[in-house]
Amino acid sequence: MRRTPLVLGLFAVLVASAAVTAVEAEGYGRQEAFALAHRLRAVFGKGAHRPGTPLTTQLGPRPFYLVDDMDDGPLKDQLLACTENPAEPSDFSIAHRGAPLQLPEHSKEAYLAGARMGAGIMECDVTFTKDKELVCRHSQCDLHTTTNILAIPELAAKCRKPFVPYDETRGTPASAECCTSDLTLAEFKRLCAKMDASVPTAKTVDAYLGGTPGFRTDLYAGGCATVMTHRESIALFDGLGLKFTPEIKEPGVPMPFDGTFTQAAYVQKVVDEYVQAGIVPARVFVQSFQLEDVLYLVQRSPAFGEQAVYLDARVDSAEGYAAAVAGMGNLASQGVKIVAPPSLALLKLDRNQRIVPSDYAIAAKQAGLDIITWSLERSGSLRHGGDYYYQSVKDVIDDDGDVYTIIDVLARQVGVRGIFSDWPATVTFYANCFGL
Repeated sequence: MRRTPLVLGLFAVLVASAAVTAVEAEGYGRQEAFALAHRLRAVFGKGAHRPGTPLTTQLGPRPFYLVDDMDDGPLKDQLLACTENPAEPSDFSIAHRGAPLQLPEHSKEAYLAGARMGAGIMECDVTFTKDKELVCRHSQCDLHTTTNILAIPELAAKCRKPFVPYDETRGTPASAECCTSDLTLAEFKRLCAKMDASVPTAKTVDAYLGGTPGFRTDLYAGGCATVMTHRESIALFDGLGLKFTPEIKEPGVPMPFDGTFTQAAYVQKVVDEYVQAGIVPARVFVQSFQLEDVLYLVQRSPAFGEQAVYLDARVDSAEGYAAAVAGMGNLASQGVKIVAPPSLALLKLDRNQRIVPSDYAIAAKQAGLDIITWSLERSGSLRHGGDYYYQSVKDVIDDDGDVYTIIDVLARQVGVRGIFSDWPATVTFYANCFGL
């Protein structure tokens, strides 16, 4: 058999996962398992995709499980009529950290999975290392739960807060804190990505590295998932024909970092890496929860500022929500073009218990702002009202299929520009069905 890159990549994944399972079954810890997977990946290859080769959109069974689980009605009938249609990528479908419902977030493997599910836009949350290189991590200081750093003694020794086991007498949970700014880029690249989880009652590092919630899985995290630099993400997404949505993460260290790396320099470095890669700014949606970052782009880098996204976390309090609704015109007057609140802020129940656009959604549209929202499929079963993302409509959420009711209201009534999801196939299927 000819050993194509695809075959070798698939073989690498299978061998690494099987080997890790075997090592753990023999009673060895996660430290030895991760080390073996890292060596196998280096020998056999780092992914099941040949660079420059287009991906065929594959939705898998989840969208259809969700449609089957819907209450009978016109929306379900419309979606059922689309179940055998071919699917294509859509910019309406935005991959949130790749596909972290089942694969380690911000890993190459999760990104490829999100792309295969038809996401037209891919996210790299951007933070920086000790030597001021940009990497993809959800938080500057999450390495202890999203990678195997604690299983590598010489790197664990660099963490700002070392592992402390659970203290049963005091009831103090196990803890650690490891940041990208604790490591050089070369050290960061030695890590394996894992599912974001930890065990608060752990008394050992091996136990602490577990804890993946039941609605997620470690099935595809048994090997050494590949951590990514920002530059690597640009090259990967560009090769797949995708658009980009880097999020400038709030630093976990005082700024200016190392006395010279200011917040403005950090923001500028993010956009500079797209310029250096020859990426047209119209393909890039830079995000930030910090309005100052968005306004910096509007004023200093208008080609990127035109599509800069203000992630609006003010809605987490009643006072903040009211201020956000009242301040939409002010945002628009400052040059902000796109707001992105969590989905709970865009929906409410009317007097007949129907899901309808919220005051926030109406105010944003009246101010001429586009809307993107986040994030679907970060929850377990919706049969008991869902969690954070559904709290404004939880009284009418009672089965998993209700996610399509949410998507439908967001798409056709709120008029969002795109939806982030931890499993992009769900949104891709809807987008294809309704021509978005």
